[in-house]
Formats: sequence, structure tokens, C-alpha cells
Amino acid sequence: MLFRLLLLSIRARFGERIAPTDVARTSFRVLPTDLDVLNHMNNGVYLSIMDLGRIDLMARSGVWPALKSRGYYPVVVASTITYRRSLEPWQRFEVESRIIGLDENSGYVEQRFVRDGEVCARGVVKARFLKRSGGSVPMDELAALFGLDPDDHPMPEWLARWSAETALPPRREPTPSVWN
Repeated sequence: MLFRLLLLSIRARFGERIAPTDVARTSFRVLPTDLDVLNHMNNGVYLSIMDLGRIDLMARSGVWPALKSRGYYPVVVASTITYRRSLEPWQRFEVESRIIGLDENSGYVEQRFVRDGEVCARGVVKARFLKRSGGSVPMDELAALFGLDPDDHPMPEWLARWSAETALPPRREPTPSVWN
């Protein structure tokens, strides 16, 4: 992953510029280190590659340097992924990343693994942005930084339900592990 991050950083610096609201298309190839015992891309690798796709979206849109200069950074709050078709050794594929909604605390990005025009897997990530000095970045400030109008990016109903149904209590509240 470190090698991919380095390569992505170089490509993002000199690559095509996009708007934060565009679909970022990031090319990859399945490497031997991505494989599981069944000789296809490991499910955990998908999530790591999704990280790179979101970094590419922020870097090529110019948002990443603005976040860094302010001491802001994203953290994944929740994610889900559905697999449709395996990715096998040496196959080329693209990750398409797009902002699909905002709520009062978080931004949501849909990411698709596409090979030969076909969706192989689709993931959704809920992310918050934190300040290195402490606390969360207000969504109105973040929306302005991304050039987003929250009215243009309403939360799809299914996404709002997923977010509510998968949420855990805030970290300061006790959350004992009790199995029923």
C-alpha cells in the first residue's frame, strides 16, 4: 500500500484536475500481495484501496492541501461494501469515487470497483473531519471548503437509514459488549 500511496501522490500532483463533486477515477492493478488463499483480491484490500481512491479525489480536486494547511484530517466512521465479481491477479481495474451526501456531522462517498465497464464491488464510506487541535470540523465549513452546497447533495433516504441503524454511541458513553 505504501508503494501505491507514493505512486498515487505523484500521479495526483501531475494528473488531471477535477472538481470535488466530480467522479474521481483511479486506476489500479491486482498485485500478488493483494491476494487471499482463493487467489483473488482479499476483501480487506478493497477497503485499503478505497482509502487511496478518496485521497485521489481530495488531492486532484485541490481539497487535500487546503485540509492539511488547516490541520484537518478525515476519519472513517462507518463503511459497507458489497462484492459482485472477483478481481484476479494482474487484472486492471478502476475505483470510481464520488461524494453522495452530507448530513449535519459527516460526508458520504460511494466507491465502485470497475473492470471492463462492469461494477465488481461497491462500497459506501461515512467520514468525519477532525481538527488536529481537537474537535470536529463544522460541516458548513467543510462544505464550503469542498465547494459543496448541502442542498445539492441531500442524503438519499437509504443512506440516512443505514447511517442511523449502524451508528454506535459516542465514544464517551459506556458501550459494554453484552451478547443477548
